Amino acid sequence: MTREINSKLITDAVKSLAIEANTKLPEDVLTALSHALEQEESETAREILNQLIENAKLAGKDNVPICQDTGYSIVFVELGQEVKITGKSLEESINEGIRLGYSEGYLRKSIVSGPFKRNNTGDNTPADIITEGVPGDKIKLTFMAKGGGSENATSFRMFTPNTPFSDIAKFVVEKITEAGPNPCPPIIVGLGIGGTADKAMLIAKKALLREIGSQNSSEDLAKKEKQLLEMINSTGVGPSGLGGRTTALAVHIETYPCHIASLPVALAVDCHAHRIKRAVI
Repeated sequence: MTREINSKLITDAVKSLAIEANTKLPEDVLTALSHALEQEESETAREILNQLIENAKLAGKDNVPICQDTGYSIVFVELGQEVKITGKSLEESINEGIRLGYSEGYLRKSIVSGPFKRNNTGDNTPADIITEGVPGDKIKLTFMAKGGGSENATSFRMFTPNTPFSDIAKFVVEKITEAGPNPCPPIIVGLGIGGTADKAMLIAKKALLREIGSQNSSEDLAKKEKQLLEMINSTGVGPSGLGGRTTALAVHIETYPCHIASLPVALAVDCHAHRIKRAVI
């Protein structure tokens, strides 16, 4: 049976998500930062981690942005096949929510109209909207505020099909070491392996949405996540790139079937201000 959802409900939900994500760091991130503080040996790194935790707590208490870069708005939509949206279109509804959230929440507008003219759009739209059809009569919205520093650390490479994981791990560690302080470590690492080039990039970014501390359901991939996390944290980049053992809080690997001749590998990175919020309508 079809369920009608008015577009205003989507707009209101996105507006709230945009404000909440930018002012309240999720509990899994705070827990991971606290755990990192317990394990960290460098005094400089410990001081930085303490400041990050305190900053996040103050932002949540005072309802102010965790970071001055309030990010590119990315909205993942799981759209129930029994849903009929009335009023505005899904894209219009989401962008209106971003517009209102960034205005009413006094959040910095960081989006420019094009890669060359670069005039600020003035409202942080358009959002990057990724829609997936799913069974049911609900809409699940996952909002992510993606900062420019972490997005600039994105990388991609096509490997040959017989490439061992050790070579892929080497590629990831090299890219993260090269990025140094730019993505604002400690970071969260999403690795998408398989599919096509664009599919690998998508699953890498979706890998960032997993709860920090979770493991891939595949025992082999979970082992690779742990191995890669240890390798990254052995680089010595550390919090804010100033040294220490906490370069990354988590590594999440997701895979997808691919062509016999291809092995795409996409690296997505998010900063310590790992801002994700969800709502179900």
